[in-house]
Amino acid sequence: MFTIDAHLDLSMNALEWNRDLTLPVSEINDREEGLTDKPDRGNAVVSLPALRKGNIGLVVATQIGRYVAPGNPLPGWHSPEQAWAQTQGQLAWYEAMVEKGEMTQIRNLSELEAHVALWGNNENNTGKPVGFILSLEGADSLVNIDYLEKAFESGLRALGPAHYGPGRYAHGTDASAPLNPQGKELIRKMDELGIILDATHLCDLAFWDALEVYNGPVWASHNNCRALVDHNRQFSDDMIKELVNRGAVIGGAMDAWMLSPGWERGKSTPQEREVSLSTVLDHMDHICQIAGNADHIGIGSDLDGAFGKEQAPYDLESIAGLSKIPNLLSQRGYSQQDIEKVMHGNWLRFLRNAWGAAL
Repeated sequence: MFTIDAHLDLSMNALEWNRDLTLPVSEINDREEGLTDKPDRGNAVVSLPALRKGNIGLVVATQIGRYVAPGNPLPGWHSPEQAWAQTQGQLAWYEAMVEKGEMTQIRNLSELEAHVALWGNNENNTGKPVGFILSLEGADSLVNIDYLEKAFESGLRALGPAHYGPGRYAHGTDASAPLNPQGKELIRKMDELGIILDATHLCDLAFWDALEVYNGPVWASHNNCRALVDHNRQFSDDMIKELVNRGAVIGGAMDAWMLSPGWERGKSTPQEREVSLSTVLDHMDHICQIAGNADHIGIGSDLDGAFGKEQAPYDLESIAGLSKIPNLLSQRGYSQQDIEKVMHGNWLRFLRNAWGAAL
């Protein structure tokens, strides 16, 4: 079944992990045998051939470049200009993939419909370009608000103002503060340009501030439920209710620490904790119970988002394994119509509504 994944850090993996994503996953992992510079070496699950194998024809693909102020222990760049340059290198990789015919950028409704038609023709996916919608994860790299227009001209269509820690425009996971004046200005400019607000990673205070300022389309590309795993990275039920009221879609994330309470990085294993694709569906089910329907859930896997198979559902050998989800949903009593919503329909409806008149 045609599938949309609303969050993949493809360019980060290509440049910072030095992975040739045009290769099969097995070849990427063979090349990394013996490497220890990152904890997930040899455990990759994402590549462009694996996406095609799983019929994942459209993804939301990120740029990311964090600025870290003195004293901030997180990894990142020491100036916004350096962070901007990092994101531009990532953009250059996407452009190279487009030039090679491996990917195609989706920026508006007509491009979306043409791409969906290409992938919906039930032919072999070999040789089909994987479509991508460009998203910026964390706004730190925008040197000033004018840079948002530059990014939009390059095809940026979604933006999450925060990532981890304190940000220049908004605070994210494991930090807490209201939106600052620059953050509110950024949100208003996003509204003006028609850039989708990604509520993922916003700390609670910034989340509520952003939704008060922003009037446009909101989604959460990769987020789970605080009621099931209690952490500020997850959404509370009240936050989920507000997103449902705003017509948002929430993508189920597959990082095991977000799926298993008390997960210890480097010690816990998916098998030991029984973290499977079904565990992800528990979070989707919770959102459905709040919403009263299946109109607000989708896939936002975040696979290979600085973790690999060692911290992913144990029944997932590669991202192609997302094709198991329809059967798992059917076993839970989801109708065929609702299964199609989860795999692609909800994201497509959202994009058609967001882009119908704006772009």
